[in-house]
Amino acid sequence: MYFKKPAALAAALSLGIFPLATTTSIAQDTIAVVQTLSGTASWYGGKFHGRKTANGETYNMHAMTAAHRYLPFGTEVVVTNQNTGEAVVVRINDRGPFTGGRIIDLSQAAASEIGMINSGTARVTVEVIG
Repeated sequence: MYFKKPAALAAALSLGIFPLATTTSIAQDTIAVVQTLSGTASWYGGKFHGRKTANGETYNMHAMTAAHRYLPFGTEVVVTNQNTGEAVVVRINDRGPFTGGRIIDLSQAAASEIGMINSGTARVTVEVIG
């Protein structure tokens, strides 16, 4: 499912009709990118499942979420694995990562979508879309 207008993407996300769990290919020319970051991503899962995130939500390792040091809670980003080209849309709901040299911590589900579970980390591009 591709959206040519950011408003259509935002509406689909707010209605819950955007297939986040199955999105592995994002058309780069269909979304307005506000900011782009590159670096190393990591992921976190079972140990934190059910605990509170920094924004007060309960962490769900099966949700398409991520932790970032400074992006506002609720910010949506496209994370693309630079090795595989696979991409996923996630929502920032936590703070981290707290290991040097990493720019984003993905939920286990998001990490799985872009093929980085086994490696634990991956070089990624993070594009802020909303």
